[in-house]
Amino acid sequence: MSISAGSYTFGPDSGRILVHTTRTGLGAKAGHDLTIEVTRWHGDATIDTAAPAGSSVTVEVDAGSLEVRTGTGGVKPLTGSDREEIERIIRGKILHTDRHPTITFRSSRVDGTAESFHIEGDLTIAGTSRLVTVQGLVADDRVRGSAVIVQSRWGIRPYSALFGALKLSDEVEVRLDLGLVARG
Repeated sequence: MSISAGSYTFGPDSGRILVHTTRTGLGAKAGHDLTIEVTRWHGDATIDTAAPAGSSVTVEVDAGSLEVRTGTGGVKPLTGSDREEIERIIRGKILHTDRHPTITFRSSRVDGTAESFHIEGDLTIAGTSRLVTVQGLVADDRVRGSAVIVQSRWGIRPYSALFGALKLSDEVEVRLDLGLVARG
């Protein structure tokens, strides 16, 4: 299955954006590898199958809408209060959502085929924009893609606890699974 040329929208009704974190440091056994879902977001895509460079993608995320879905590993299971605390830290100390309520992605370059592509663009997190590349493919009427985000490139200090013995890795993986809805 490939995508047809046209204009499309997408959001939580037709897809998911998940952020995957991993642990590092001497205390890594105490923490959890997290899967965090973005729950409020929307995007637009214009797809030109004849000339992929004429395609474009924009995504806008409510930075306060990240919710911890799962936590694996760790000495003890992740509790509801653990999830709430992590979400509070993400909003207040990592993303500073009071000053930067939106995360945006705007493509600057699209290439590949209708089945396999990569998109380069500016990702703005907490007021800082950096270039990021999304690798993707189209299969079973779904667009799936991923990008690795090195938090420190956006001025974000990865979360740490236990006096630095437990840290989140600087790299997080963002995975997309989207159903595109033709704009009428």
